This record gives sequence, C-alpha cells and structure tokens, in this order.
Amino acid sequence: MISLRYHIVSLAAAFLALAVGVVLGSTALNGPLLSGLSDDKAELGRKVSDLEAERNALSARLGDSDAFAGSVGPKIVGGQLDQRSVVLVTAEGAKPADRDALKELIGQSGAAVTGEVQLTESFADPAKADQLRQVVTRLQPAGASFPTAGDPGTLAGALLGSTLLLNKDSAQPQSTPDELAAALGGLSDGGFIKTAGDVKPAQEAVVLVGGKATGDGAGDRAATLARFATQLDRSGAGTVLAGDLASTEGAGALGVVRADTSATSILSTVDNVDTAAGRVVTVLALREQLDGVAGRYGIAGNAQSPAPGVNRDGS
Repeated sequence: MISLRYHIVSLAAAFLALAVGVVLGSTALNGPLLSGLSDDKAELGRKVSDLEAERNALSARLGDSDAFAGSVGPKIVGGQLDQRSVVLVTAEGAKPADRDALKELIGQSGAAVTGEVQLTESFADPAKADQLRQVVTRLQPAGASFPTAGDPGTLAGALLGSTLLLNKDSAQPQSTPDELAAALGGLSDGGFIKTAGDVKPAQEAVVLVGGKATGDGAGDRAATLARFATQLDRSGAGTVLAGDLASTEGAGALGVVRADTSATSILSTVDNVDTAAGRVVTVLALREQLDGVAGRYGIAGNAQSPAPGVNRDGS
C-alpha cells in the first residue's frame, strides 16, 4: 500500500521538478531575448544620435541662410517703396522683435512708417463681437461706405481702412483728422486697440499676427483677423498679412485667408515673417501690391512660392 508520506514526497518532487524546469527554461530564453533588446536599444540610440546631428546641421544651415538674408536684405529692398508710406497693425501674439525688424526694413526700402496700431485680445474675442460691431458702426465716418456684411472683422477693417489708409488712386486721405482721431479713440476706449504714439494715414498696411489661435472660439478669432486684413486691403493701395508657420493652420489668420480664394485674389500673405528672408519677402509683397498683384509667399504647404517672382522649385 502506498503511504500518505509517499504521496507527499512524490508531489513535492513533481513541483520541484516543475519549478526547476521553469527557471532553466526562462534562463535559456532570457539570454537571447535580453541580447536582442540590448541590440535594439543600441540601434535606436544610434538613430537618435544621427537625427540630432542632422537637426543640428539643418539648424546651422538655416541660421547661416537667415544671417545672409539679414545682411543682403537692405540692398534687396532698397528703393522698392521709395516715397511710399506704410502703417503697421499688430495683433495679439505678434512678436515685438519681428515688428521692430520689419519696421526697420520698411524704412530701408524708402518708405515712411506712419505709425502702429495694436489690436488687443478683445478685438478678436467672440464674446466681444457685438460690442465691437456697435462701436465700429457708431464711429463710421460721414460719407464712408461700409460693407453689408455684419461680421465685426470686416466692419473694423472698413473703419480703419477708411481712416488709416489713403485713397489708392489719389493718395489723399479718405477721412478728416478728426474722424481718424475719433476712430482710434473710440476703439481704444472700448479696449479693442492701443496706439503707439501718433498715427497718420498711409498708402499701404502690414497686419502682423502671431501663431494660430487656441482654446474655445479659436476659429472665430482667426476668422476675425483674416476678414479684418482682407477688408483693410480693399480700402487702400495694398495690405500684406504676415505671420509665422503656425499661422497658416486652420486656426490661424493666414490659414483662413489662404482657404478663401476671394481673399487670396487681393490680399498677400507671408508665413515666415519671423525670419530675415520672410521680412524681405513682406516688403517685396508690399511693392507687388502697388501693382495690384497678390500672392501667398513663404515655406508652408499652402504657399504658392517662396517670394514674388520665384517658383517653388527655386527657378
């Protein structure tokens, strides 16, 4: 008869054998597995190092190109806007360094910068749209014809276009000094703009924006700026809407304009104003606007070419 002790010893031996087998089996598998993982890690490390080296090389090349564009830019734009005048309009998020560099380059082109109007965050805030519309309507100069479209961006573009921009044919003011002061003062009192010093009417305008809008109502904010710039262009001799690469996305002002053929047919856009090359292109686009020509310039996929007169392949 098989005793209970024999059963216990047999079971213990079986479990011991199973445990030893598991340990031996896992040890045999772990060697090749760990070796393979180690090889994969090393290979990924090499790829990361290669990509970092490539990125650093590209950054260096871009830096050199931008430095070159910065050095030759004044020569390229020299005389392009001789005896012309430009007013700067900067939106919330536009970088002061880009504004200052662009302002300097415009001066080197021969044009006079007649002032700067800063659009506040409230200007494109959907929650303030009705208030902006009411203020603009109240400030409409006598004899000025505003579009029937009731969106605040278009109406604000009509107001500032009729007061800030000269007539494109006669180069004469389209409103009185008092009407200009009333428009700037009313919008400023409403919290929609700020003015940097004295602002006088000009022949052309540059609307400088930051990147794409974010958060709730991002699309509406981008659309307000896009419609504002488009209407501003209709009011004078020309306008260029300039921003960075992010501004060409769906929630960016340039992205909204470039998706609208009626806007791109008259308004020029530049998507790399944060570079020396982009600022040169902005000035050249202003010159082209005087001839009634518009274009989508820069490095984004929805740009038609890097610069006026240059195809995407560089020819």
